[in-house]
Amino acid sequence: MTSTESAAAALTERWNRFRTGRNAALAAEHGWLTLTSFQWLPATPGPLELVAGLWSTDGTTAVLTAGADDGLELVETGEPVAGTIEATLADEESLMWVRHGSIVVELAMRAGRYAIRTRDAQSPLYTEFTEVPVFGYNQMLVVEGRYEPFAEPRTVAIGTANPEVPGTAVVVGEVVLDLAGTTYRLAAEEGKLGSLVITFHDDTNGDITDGWRKLELTRPRPDGTVVVDFNRTINYPSAFTDYGTCPMPVPGNRIEAPIEAGEKLPE
Repeated sequence: MTSTESAAAALTERWNRFRTGRNAALAAEHGWLTLTSFQWLPATPGPLELVAGLWSTDGTTAVLTAGADDGLELVETGEPVAGTIEATLADEESLMWVRHGSIVVELAMRAGRYAIRTRDAQSPLYTEFTEVPVFGYNQMLVVEGRYEPFAEPRTVAIGTANPEVPGTAVVVGEVVLDLAGTTYRLAAEEGKLGSLVITFHDDTNGDITDGWRKLELTRPRPDGTVVVDFNRTINYPSAFTDYGTCPMPVPGNRIEAPIEAGEKLPE
């Protein structure tokens, strides 16, 4: 095996490990594949679908009233819910609040409004999941880019997968890269441990991939260069479920070419 072939084999092996970890994360109990509803809390106490109890909010606090025979219990402690309980969240926060059988109820604050999402471990999407379909590894779609940070982070208004939930993205700079003779400047958000996250459109969207996807890059090198491996492009949860509130790309984050790498549209 030549040194070039050895390097290619090492890249492919690392990608295979990445894919194994990604599929395992999606298969987590009460993870994204278990979502079965998204429901706003009403102003007056009332029932919601798929879960017992009476739910409401005054805009500041979420309130749940249930009897012992409703079978609800707190996720954190396992204590039964018998009476009225309250919770308060900041915008974009979530809380795995109560459980009923195979269902965990996530309380969420989105766009200044309280909602719940039910997560059912018996959802067929979850129980029948094996792996996300992907393109084969393509070394030609591993390119070097250059990170150009902004003097200060910029907050940009964006849409989300839920038309009732406006969103914002805090972008910290741009990743400049060349593809097929075209230079692109893609706005990036800060990820974990100094990584960069790019959410983007490309010409495969709506056909063989979801409406948009995201890619996390490793921390830029001291000289600002960064490896852009499109093979690690993944779907947002909204590709798998109608109940996500996932962020769309910031305006201008579109690649005018088919990026046939990473995750495809789930079957």
